[in-house]
Amino acid sequence: MSLRSAFFFITALLLMVTPAVAQDAQPGAPGIGDSRYPEFGNGGYDVQLYDLNLTVDPEAGTLDGVVTIDAIATADLSSFNLDLVGFDVLEATVEHAPAEVSRAGQELTITPETVLVTGSKFTATIHYAGVPEEMQSQGFAGLTGWINYGDGIFVMSEPDGAASFYPVNDHPLDKALYTLAITVPEPYTVATNGVVSEIIDNGDTTTTISAVNAPMASYLTTINIARFELVEVVSGNGVPIRNYFDAGIPADARRVIARQGEMLDFYESLFGAYPFDVYGAVVVNTTTESAIESQTLSLFGSDIFTDTDPLEMELFVAHELSHQWFGNSVTIADWRDIWLHEGWATYCEGLWIEHAHGADAFNDWVATIYEYAAEDSETYPPPGDPPAEDVLNYSVYERGGMTLHALRLEVGDADFFAIARTWLERYQYGNATTEDFIAVVNEVTGDDYTDFFTAWLYRKALPELP
Repeated sequence: MSLRSAFFFITALLLMVTPAVAQDAQPGAPGIGDSRYPEFGNGGYDVQLYDLNLTVDPEAGTLDGVVTIDAIATADLSSFNLDLVGFDVLEATVEHAPAEVSRAGQELTITPETVLVTGSKFTATIHYAGVPEEMQSQGFAGLTGWINYGDGIFVMSEPDGAASFYPVNDHPLDKALYTLAITVPEPYTVATNGVVSEIIDNGDTTTTISAVNAPMASYLTTINIARFELVEVVSGNGVPIRNYFDAGIPADARRVIARQGEMLDFYESLFGAYPFDVYGAVVVNTTTESAIESQTLSLFGSDIFTDTDPLEMELFVAHELSHQWFGNSVTIADWRDIWLHEGWATYCEGLWIEHAHGADAFNDWVATIYEYAAEDSETYPPPGDPPAEDVLNYSVYERGGMTLHALRLEVGDADFFAIARTWLERYQYGNATTEDFIAVVNEVTGDDYTDFFTAWLYRKALPELP
């Protein structure tokens, strides 16, 4: 066969194959398949990196964003969805070519010029602008996502608030790396996730450049904008800590936040090295009604430190810090298993009490939490089966924590902390399930604890502590 004949033969084969690929391609699923929130997230691709370039005017309330997403197609895609609430989408490209855009509720559908073939890497860029809308999540009583409180902005996104300020595959199963460039007018400053590499003075504005160098679930993204005072220290083991205090934050908050270094050293002694580059907290001078373990930078409202028992304030700080291991490094694959985050963080409160305040204080804490869990058993479902409308109910905290205490009493300290370390090492920077956790327990102990977890996590009656 001549070269010319071979060329036409290969071209004919390509013409025969290409339409078949296009014909087989399907739109990506508009949900990732979560058991509690089937519509959360999207299917058909795996995000590797989000590059957020946001320009924010806190006083006008506006946000102009360009988000670039590097992803891998996990199916032959004729189109794919992202989650985005509100905004005008001004332009979208895939592989630098214009892409069609359509909207239906929270679903932003992007149709590229050519099919994205399974296994192929692709880059999508979305330019959007507007005023972020307040969100009310199914599974959380308060507002979630981007909150403008007048004197500044904070972001608290669990479980699905990330979509309120950037286009995203908004489910913890699709963790990704992040780079962030946030531009704000002076005198505002930015407190965000990751390692800040540069703050650029543009004259009337500044741009804060930061990078999250370990995979992060979307709900853990936080961007906080106010007139912050930055206080930087280092833990005893060498972890850099940066704390951002809004104007008017009480001295009590600063005193409690200052114990983070001790807490970091203690949790490292139990669970292994802190899993990220940096840690810290941001305290905004407004009511948040809660706190959140945003990756590398926990967020608190001033109300957490107002008219609160000093030990309770301390435990808020310990709880969110421990989530960096349990929730941020090892993250649930399904919102059904949220007790793996909140039960561990609750029990880590108790471990801090045991360490810092002694055995008697710890035993009092156990008795109190077990009593709460007993009351919860009449009100809430067992922690392994939370309802979608109240996925963060008290049972996943109190009874989840007591499940771990009961396990510790059953297996002894050596096996219990070996279980914790094995769990964190095996699934570091990834996702896991309750079934995965039970498998680790069985592996470390050499016994079958399936019935134990069935009683503690799935049956209504609260078991007695061993």
